[in-house]
Amino acid sequence: MPTIALVDDDRNILTSLRMVLEAEGYKTQTYNDGASALGGLASNPPDLAILDIKMPRMDGMELLRRLRQKSEMPVIFLTSKDEEIDELFGLKMGADDFIRKPFSQRLLIERVKAVLRRVQPREASAATVESTKTLERGKLKMDPERHTCLWEERPVTLTVTEFLILQALAQRPGVVKSRDALMDAAYDDQVYVDDRTIDSHIKRLRKKFKAVDTNFDVIETLYGVGYRFKEA
Repeated sequence: MPTIALVDDDRNILTSLRMVLEAEGYKTQTYNDGASALGGLASNPPDLAILDIKMPRMDGMELLRRLRQKSEMPVIFLTSKDEEIDELFGLKMGADDFIRKPFSQRLLIERVKAVLRRVQPREASAATVESTKTLERGKLKMDPERHTCLWEERPVTLTVTEFLILQALAQRPGVVKSRDALMDAAYDDQVYVDDRTIDSHIKRLRKKFKAVDTNFDVIETLYGVGYRFKEA
């Protein structure tokens, strides 16, 4: 079963989350603050990390920033804050989902399952063979089974969400994808996001590809409509 890392300075939350996750069959790692978690997550990477935002020594945002320098492991934020800016900032940094405190344990389990489903490649079947084939569009090459992405044969490291959004766009060059369509492609039915979430992921995608090729311009914005992958 997948391993879930829990990072929170509230021992009661750590204990309750560990118990409910282990009851579902998951393995767990627990850390009391971001500073101690940083080394542990690097030396023993989990399949998914659940991070509290407000912690001593190193908060969840700073921990995610440092993790993203070397890793694209899926991350879910726990936050008691109501400010929308925190969520948007976290998404821009590469968080996969947010859960606001207080929350039901069942909701958290469903969110964990939803993110992990997007990470773990599904077994090939007649219905999914086409989606798991290597996708090549000009300088872009994507391999869904290996979760690898190349631009001009140079690797571009993407989060699960970014990969699924780019795959949805690249599958049909020239076809406009609305934000709703991209949400459907990248998120489980039980995860609800708004338009700005997709916009934040698109900005991160562009930034990552421009770091490899400053002339990258194949993701086009059609204001008020959506996005499309430029036809060759």
